[in-house]
Amino acid sequence: MSTVKPPENASSLEPDRGTILSGFLFGCGIAASMIDLFIFHLALHWHHFYDLSTTEVALTVDGFFHAFGWFITIWGLFLLADVRRRAEVVWARWTGAVLAGVGLFQLLDGVLNHKILGIHQIRYNVDLLLYDVVWIGSAVIVLLLGAFVLWRTRHARARV
Repeated sequence: MSTVKPPENASSLEPDRGTILSGFLFGCGIAASMIDLFIFHLALHWHHFYDLSTTEVALTVDGFFHAFGWFITIWGLFLLADVRRRAEVVWARWTGAVLAGVGLFQLLDGVLNHKILGIHQIRYNVDLLLYDVVWIGSAVIVLLLGAFVLWRTRHARARV
């Protein structure tokens, strides 16, 4: 009985790009599914992903948002497994990419969804300035921290 092996170049991503994409997707998914959805939607009940309609619509959209968040989280983990199968993972680069993913997702949410599209706010019936400064400011800090870690580890290469 013979076993079928995948071709040597079955994955199109070289290990370093795979590591960064994996961490970035994982970070975006964690920001969407854990930080935003669990904390602000479910635990605190501060908002839903889409607050311009009825509660039923808001909860339905939250469900799709939750599914999307977990989809990209799992996609990131599958890419990480592929990198680990082919090469040694440079965990510092992966961590930097995770931070960049969390920060970029949070920044896009704060600027695009909250301010430009206005489909939801962090809270309602309060002065938003402090909340926006904390949300968007922390996004920028986490994104810059992730970019710094990626820059510092740019010469670290995974051994194949």
